[in-house]
Amino acid sequence: MPSVNGPGRCTAVNLIQVEVVYALPAKQTVLALRVAPEACVREIIEQSGILRQFPEIDLAQNAVGIFSRPVRLDQTVHDGDRIEIYRPLLADPKEIRRRRAEQAKEEGRADKVTGGRPDPKRTRK
Repeated sequence: MPSVNGPGRCTAVNLIQVEVVYALPAKQTVLALRVAPEACVREIIEQSGILRQFPEIDLAQNAVGIFSRPVRLDQTVHDGDRIEIYRPLLADPKEIRRRRAEQAKEEGRADKVTGGRPDPKRTRK
């Protein structure tokens, strides 16, 4: 990256290294960048070119994080940070667990009252 000298400008010496990551079920894309230390998450994502590579990414909808911790788009980053762009969930995990528990009760693999494993010592009279 060419350096621009002048007041308030970054030189190659004071740039920091970051990564922008986006994962699909079959493919993970990791882009390494050198950016200004005061750059925010949104600027880095836009600078990376990942939005052109994956037009389905909408920063108004997709959550972002740094090393699995959610962050705002206006947050600044540190040297070595990995910015992650998250895809929306396909299904609500709570709903999936609820359905699985209901099915286990119907199949007799779970106690109909407690929802836990059936207790063979407990007998109904």
